[in-house]
Amino acid sequence: MMRLNFSVFRRPFSTSAAFLTVLVGVAGSVVTTAQPVAAQGRAAAPANANAAPFAPLSAAEQQRLDQILAAWEQQSKGTKTLECDFKRWHYDLFAAPKGDYANKAEGVIKYANPDKGLFHVKAVVSYDGKDEKGQPKYSAKPGLFGEHWVCTGTELKEFDHATKQCKIQQLPPNMQGQRIIESPLPFVFNADAQQIKQRYWVQPMQSNNPGLILIAAYPKHQADRAQYKVVQIALDAKTFLPQALIMYAPNFNEKTQPKFDHYEFTNVKRNSIQASLQKFFLQSFIDQEPPSDWKVFRDNYNGPPQMAEGQNEARRN
Repeated sequence: MMRLNFSVFRRPFSTSAAFLTVLVGVAGSVVTTAQPVAAQGRAAAPANANAAPFAPLSAAEQQRLDQILAAWEQQSKGTKTLECDFKRWHYDLFAAPKGDYANKAEGVIKYANPDKGLFHVKAVVSYDGKDEKGQPKYSAKPGLFGEHWVCTGTELKEFDHATKQCKIQQLPPNMQGQRIIESPLPFVFNADAQQIKQRYWVQPMQSNNPGLILIAAYPKHQADRAQYKVVQIALDAKTFLPQALIMYAPNFNEKTQPKFDHYEFTNVKRNSIQASLQKFFLQSFIDQEPPSDWKVFRDNYNGPPQMAEGQNEARRN
């Protein structure tokens, strides 16, 4: 299993270009180290909500980034279907001690070009303290569920299993038939170089593993900033399929709000569904409807679904 070394993330979030480091390895291999290219030998950019939170890239760095995004987009153009399993470790020093995750979720992601997708957490365990040997204990809790949302191409359905409610938002015509660019989990679906540049300040990162491409992205738009402060992603250098992703809370701070989520993606399959079976692949999640005893609320689209930072756990508490 691929694991990340989180010891390097104990440095506080700031405008310093030497922010955050991804340590990531291919499943079952030795972890590798990466550092932001912009952190080497140059001062950080000044704090400004309308400017990149790192020093300007050099011409060589910008060229490298453009090449990465272009190649990523080229690989993505042929995507008809994509599916994978994921694990997510949520870290919060106010909910669990340093080095222990507060909760762990497991689920599935499915996507069909251009605008159909599923994000479903199927199991969650949360921190219960230490056992007699000082090891962390975890268990599933009644009423504690993770996110479950479906985009059908015309509607966005959010299933709240804790309250037995389903929120259905009608997508406006200008969003129908488009890629799920407002997904709360960036970079999992198809990549568009221009849209990525419009939506993020992107920083290439060095990797000691030639099989991985590492980048960090800061959201430009307030809707994205409300969900995360920065996201780091590891892509397979050949297929540009996601291997791991780290998402930091909007108000992440080393001392006051040390929250972040670490995702790992396994069994990633692109275009594994034959054309004759694609209809059944879509029906496996597009046709999902809430049970008859659930409350259903309908509205016009008002933004992407929120990613949980233990939202159901907070409800339980």
